[in-house]
Amino acid sequence: MPQLAQRVGRAKPSAIMVIAEKAKQLKAAGRDIISFSIGVPNFLPGEHVYAAAREALSHDSGQYGSNRGAEPLLDAFLKHIEALGFTGYGRNNLSIGIGAKQVLYNLAEALLNEGDEICFAAPYWTTYHDIADIVGAKVNVMHCGPEQHYKLTAAQLESALQRKPKVFLFNNPSNPTGMVYTREEIAALADVLVKYPETWIVTDDIYNSMVFDGIGYHNFVFARPELRDRLIFVDSVSKTYGMPGWRVGLIAGPESVAKAITTLNSNHITSVPEVITAAAVAAFGGPQDVPQAKCKEFAGKRDIVVAALGAIPDVVCPRPQGAFYAFPDISVAFGKSHNGVKITNDVDFCAALLEATGVACVPGSAFGEPRAMRISYTCPTAQLEPGLKRIQAFFAELT
Repeated sequence: MPQLAQRVGRAKPSAIMVIAEKAKQLKAAGRDIISFSIGVPNFLPGEHVYAAAREALSHDSGQYGSNRGAEPLLDAFLKHIEALGFTGYGRNNLSIGIGAKQVLYNLAEALLNEGDEICFAAPYWTTYHDIADIVGAKVNVMHCGPEQHYKLTAAQLESALQRKPKVFLFNNPSNPTGMVYTREEIAALADVLVKYPETWIVTDDIYNSMVFDGIGYHNFVFARPELRDRLIFVDSVSKTYGMPGWRVGLIAGPESVAKAITTLNSNHITSVPEVITAAAVAAFGGPQDVPQAKCKEFAGKRDIVVAALGAIPDVVCPRPQGAFYAFPDISVAFGKSHNGVKITNDVDFCAALLEATGVACVPGSAFGEPRAMRISYTCPTAQLEPGLKRIQAFFAELT
């Protein structure tokens, strides 16, 4: 029988989806399940988004679209990023994808040859390592534990860049930790990046509109404009606008990179459908009341989560300032038992927690930090505190 390509053997199913599927099965079996697992915003976009989609349907051409993205979408995205602080970009600096994940995969294909090195901080979004493995890149992980608030330091970045990696991938606000870098922290990292011109910089900042406490969103190119010629900014409509299923991701970067992504699009996705494009245009350009309200709501939920975790003895959880995740260090539970079930690591902990209490969380090892677990607090507000109480009770019952 013919064999599959070697790269398929390097591909792994999403650890997040494995937990989510297990929780779904238990719920179908009649269990009372509260899911803190999958990272979906759990709200729907404003009515103007649906109105734009319906209008597009009524005038659907049925034709192929642009490989780069329809001009109205590109123009709406330009206005969006200009409001963030990215100035001087044009349509030739942009390209699209079927969600930010597919954009990141395209970037890996465009920037990395097999054997090239990519570096990123841990905790990291699971897909970073998975994509690097598929394309045959070497991964250099910079470990950033809870003792440094899960944030990359300038010294760590300097050490990594001395190896001359082809790509530095950065995530702010962070999935899975919810941490946000201050203006000063971004500036310090940018000062290091300017010394290593051989390295592409990819900033995966799809939670840029979900920032709390007035800390603001900051990017390396704001601090050091000379980085613009090798920095690629990644965004999407998924998290900010409650549209993960609509699958629209975009980049802003050097014209050469945008052209490469557009060429790759011409060889696989071709384009984003007209109806989806119209919805994305409406999301970027229409009323922002829904995402603004949700950002405020998530900040309130963050406070509830942090307070509940802080009440558990010896559980450490750096205070997140964005996205909708908390990432507590649960290693105090390792070596203990719950109702006779031995817990030796984060995977054991999350499995026992789900089985005993019906609360689904994702083991931190999926994100490169095996001392922790990820809590996604986008569940209905009525489920949040009961779920947290179950976690508190679980810890109290450890022996």
